[in-house]
Amino acid sequence: MNNQQKKNRLLILAIFGMTIIPFLIAWVLKENPGLLKGTTNRGQLIIPPIATERTDFTGFDPFSVKNIGELAGHWLIVNVIPNNGCNEICLDALLKTKQLRLMLNKELPRTRRVVIVFKEPAAEAASQWWLKDTLLWRLRRTENKEDNALLLSMLREENKMDEALIEKLIGNENREFALNSELIRIKPSVGLAKKMADIRGGTVPDGMLFLIDPLGNLMMQYEPGFNVYKVKDDLMHLLRISQIG
Repeated sequence: MNNQQKKNRLLILAIFGMTIIPFLIAWVLKENPGLLKGTTNRGQLIIPPIATERTDFTGFDPFSVKNIGELAGHWLIVNVIPNNGCNEICLDALLKTKQLRLMLNKELPRTRRVVIVFKEPAAEAASQWWLKDTLLWRLRRTENKEDNALLLSMLREENKMDEALIEKLIGNENREFALNSELIRIKPSVGLAKKMADIRGGTVPDGMLFLIDPLGNLMMQYEPGFNVYKVKDDLMHLLRISQIG
């Protein structure tokens, strides 16, 4: 066998592996549910996994257009904003995934955080969503009554972040660094929006969470109000058993 034949054989094996790996992961987890610890708020496997294409994702804003290439080859932690507004459940889910990614420690670089925006919101409203996502998690980490009350208040969409609150939350940190966001905002194709709605039986609710594997397969879903620690357990198990991403 010459070198070209060897290369062709390796290429065929690689393509086969990329095709079968997501189904093997789903089958292993289906046959061994104990691999995903916990019973409350645990994710549901999407079987068979639902394939997505690169063309299904369009950057929502200039930052996301510039960084959309970061999605390839990573595990995607996917929030959704299915309606024109992002209510308390929706905003809380965004903050949970920010917390989740920070909890992954050394596995963090294997993931990216994404929000899929189904409808075109008002620019001012969207700006507030991203600002709250960037800063409000700081109130959660203090765990005092005053900050908890402020957090609950700011989760309501009608309450806007003003400059005084922004300065308070940033404190002595560098402003540019503090306002830097890693959240990639995506507009889905019509096909992807339909696939996600079909998974849910017609309507994607506020606060849903999905996991997409590095090959672009929708493979797990979590109900609104998901437990961030349960999601972390699931995701860490997936990262351990997976050799991709």
